[in-house]
Amino acid sequence: MRVSDDRYTRDRQRLDLALRLIRHEARTFTIRQWTGLSDDRIRKLYRSYVEQGAHAVLRHRGKSPRQSAFFFRNPETAFQAAQLASLFVEYELVGTGPLGLESRYRLGTLESGLLLCEAYEAYVELHSPVRVSFEHGWFLLLAIARREEIGLRRCEHCGGLHLHDLLARRRSACASCAAAGLAPLRQDLSPRPPQRMREN
Repeated sequence: MRVSDDRYTRDRQRLDLALRLIRHEARTFTIRQWTGLSDDRIRKLYRSYVEQGAHAVLRHRGKSPRQSAFFFRNPETAFQAAQLASLFVEYELVGTGPLGLESRYRLGTLESGLLLCEAYEAYVELHSPVRVSFEHGWFLLLAIARREEIGLRRCEHCGGLHLHDLLARRRSACASCAAAGLAPLRQDLSPRPPQRMREN
């Protein structure tokens, strides 16, 4: 009886998480990754949710966002993305370790899926309009965890966390300090050519 109850509870939690992801306009593939539900079951959930008339929800098709340049397109987007990344740290989806930032989320677990939703919902409450969609936020978490394109570092001026383009040859200041004129958004660190000595 207890095994049956546990299975029912687990299945109910997956359905609840799927509905929560639908409200955030997550793609079917993303919902399947986090819940393990089939595409057909997700589509039925989507139809049921829309037919109930709770909210107008867009259903996005195609591939999920995978361009890290999106987060550096302008200071406001960089600022909001950095705040979302800070919430990932706060909700322990990413944490600090001896080698720097390391991911603590586990793809496909209900616990991490719920934390991702909570972090994104906290971000939405802070901003209007929102510049970073849920799908972009999910990609941001994935990119930070991989540490191949995007990293997190402390601003040298204010000490706040901000996104760092790991592929750029420039040091980036946080968007707030750049907007306040305290530092350039991107400081050129490329080596300068040697100066020729003047002949006497």
